[in-house]
Amino acid sequence: MIDRMFGNTDLLQKGLDAAWLRNDVISNNIANADTPNFKSSSVAFESLFKSALENEQNDSGFEAKRTRDKHISFTPDTPDISEVSAVVSKNEDSSLRMDGNNVDVEAENVALAKNTIYYYMLTEQINSEFSRLSMAIKEGK
Repeated sequence: MIDRMFGNTDLLQKGLDAAWLRNDVISNNIANADTPNFKSSSVAFESLFKSALENEQNDSGFEAKRTRDKHISFTPDTPDISEVSAVVSKNEDSSLRMDGNNVDVEAENVALAKNTIYYYMLTEQINSEFSRLSMAIKEGK
């Protein structure tokens, strides 16, 4: 029962952690905008989380048995929601300038603003979760 009460809070915490990491990565990209040969980095979280969430929702408990290696696997290779975490990757594919740097400061500033709004939205949701729990505790007395 306790797990169900704090389940949403744990998921929101994962989102907050990813948003905080993304903020650090974007800030590092902006700080190194003039560093020769610097390659920007990005954070992937939402797509991984969505994939794990869909996998959990579609899990019917059916387990297929493969009798040969060439048979198609019925279970996707997506992790459990509790195992999902943000992944930082370096963007090595492009260069915007002659010195090898690929930081687009305008795009990074837009990403930073978007991430800030995302972070504040998650903090509002977690505050709402705690308000509901507080109300349930006070009303239960």
